[in-house]
Amino acid sequence: MSKPILWIVIPCYNEEQVLPITAPMFLEKISGLAAQGLVSEKSRVLFVNDGSKDKTWELIQSFAAQDEHYIGISQSRNRGHQNAVLAGLMEALHSGTCDVTISIDCDGQDDINAMDEMVKKYLDGAEVVYGVRSRRDTDTFFKRFTAEGFYHVMNALGADIVFNHADYRLISTRVLESFADYREVNIFLRGMVPLVGFKSDVVTYERHERLAGESHYPLSKMLALAFDGITSLSNKPIRLITGSGIFVSLISFIGVIWAIIEAAMGSVVAGWASTICIVCFVGGVQLVCLGVIGEYIGKIYMETKARPRYIISERTWAPYERKYHG
Repeated sequence: MSKPILWIVIPCYNEEQVLPITAPMFLEKISGLAAQGLVSEKSRVLFVNDGSKDKTWELIQSFAAQDEHYIGISQSRNRGHQNAVLAGLMEALHSGTCDVTISIDCDGQDDINAMDEMVKKYLDGAEVVYGVRSRRDTDTFFKRFTAEGFYHVMNALGADIVFNHADYRLISTRVLESFADYREVNIFLRGMVPLVGFKSDVVTYERHERLAGESHYPLSKMLALAFDGITSLSNKPIRLITGSGIFVSLISFIGVIWAIIEAAMGSVVAGWASTICIVCFVGGVQLVCLGVIGEYIGKIYMETKARPRYIISERTWAPYERKYHG
């Protein structure tokens, strides 16, 4: 069996502070894996510039000029972390020179030494290897509680998602060929990859503090990603709305019967407060239900447009005669 060509796919957004630290680490890891005979010398480190506003792209270009193992692509504008990862994976697939990919963030928090075990599991027959955090000691209580709660909620909603796995994973190009048929615009990779199937395995690792710079994933973005995951992978919220609507309607019907009986017995007492409470409760339930339904309708609206999920404007290499976008 020939040595597989590995591409490490690294999304980058305003990472000029951390790239000079982590880029040599990724190159050293490629060289180390090649020295062990686990991957080919033709393996590459692919940086995906996600419309950065700082000097991230200039740094990527300078890395590529210094060493052929570095390559980079730049999106025409910022499209978000998930689309940046997807762009890198599809670039590797359509290059025709890649056998397996590992996606990882560029901030140095994910343990790059876990790649050794990932590649070994791939060589043993696994087509997908998920990097799973062994613990969350570096997280605040709030982040740990909400993150683990999200995974529990996703599993309760029927989504096939690996607990405590983010976007640190190995995927073979065989899997990527099938994954390319998934054409959704609203993507949530950690929930979509398991849908493809194929033999998979898990590697656990400890996550560290960010080496430099600031996180680009504030609470608002994490909540948006979580809601994208829920609405992209499950329609159970719609069914819950139906169930709650039936329940509220049943309670309301009982209330109407009770009101008629009380009126017939002549014991009706003016109850302004209770009436306001009921109206507010029912109105609140209706607004929440309409909001959830509206989110799904918005997703359908975006899907029917079928706009490109990413557009590559620049490359440090030229694998095609035309620009590829997906």
